[in-house]
Amino acid sequence: MRISQETKNKWIRFRKNKRAFYSLVILVVAYLASLTSPWTVNDKPLVMLFNGNFYFPAFFHYSETEFGGVYNTEPDYKKLLYSVDADIWVIMPPIPHDPLKADLSLEGTPPFPPSASHLLGTDANGRDILSRLIHGFRICLSFSLCLTVLGTLLGILIGGIQGYLGRYFDTLFQRGIEIWSSLPFLYVVILIGSIYGRSFLLLILIMAAFNWISLSYYMRAEFLKLRSMPYVKAASMLGLSHRHLFFKEILPNALTPVVTLFPFTLIGGIGSLTSLDFLGFGLQPPTPSWGELMSQGLNHLYAPWISISTVAALFITLLLATFIGEGVRDAMDPKSGDRYE
Repeated sequence: MRISQETKNKWIRFRKNKRAFYSLVILVVAYLASLTSPWTVNDKPLVMLFNGNFYFPAFFHYSETEFGGVYNTEPDYKKLLYSVDADIWVIMPPIPHDPLKADLSLEGTPPFPPSASHLLGTDANGRDILSRLIHGFRICLSFSLCLTVLGTLLGILIGGIQGYLGRYFDTLFQRGIEIWSSLPFLYVVILIGSIYGRSFLLLILIMAAFNWISLSYYMRAEFLKLRSMPYVKAASMLGLSHRHLFFKEILPNALTPVVTLFPFTLIGGIGSLTSLDFLGFGLQPPTPSWGELMSQGLNHLYAPWISISTVAALFITLLLATFIGEGVRDAMDPKSGDRYE
């Protein structure tokens, strides 16, 4: 696919905005690194040499019987290092803590403050906060990306159909959107979640059913404007199909609001999931969640490390996404390269 010169110019303008460009690099690298968290942030060894045989517990499941145990369940590898009288050597992950497991080796009552073994401390259940933040970042950003992509596709399709058809079709669609947008979103989440559970996919589908509305307004306006342009009328007079007019002639020139709003929609998705988890209507516990950690911080004010670390992670993520959004908005502005005296 050939990239137009105008698209190249927009990318050059975006790269000139150092704050936005480096924010994009940092956020992308952090997200890609978080995708490895099921293996690099875990209490299972990456490599283990046991009695002359190599094992890879972080990637494969092994039963306890393979290491001299009596059960077919997976062993506790941390205990295995000290309880088995055998030739054993391991390479542990960089952060050797499972976000779902409490550290039972600590004495006292959780939450525990930051220490050498738990750099950001533990939560009220004795689970490592750093590991839960990293896994929560992966889940939160993946959720927001899926939600944004699905909501964007629906917004483009519905708004584009409204603007392309116009007349009474547009009016009918608009009245239906107004009725749909008046539904209480939180009550819908509570009702459906109480019936079908609170799974990752179900939450995305529920939120995507409302997330497309604002974008559809922009797409509707763009299609209404562009369908009356001379080049579209000329293409129509040449007998080109409605499909060609919609996807080839109008849509490519109507994507400016989509690209501009994408980072801000991503921010909204992160905030929505965090808010739902904070209220207890989000992902099913014990899924690592920033909102759940913030709720714990509110309930345990004597353990400020829970709130401080979670709020700091959320603030930095939203700040980076905001810088990216501002950079994209400026790059998409056709007057951004002009100078007026």
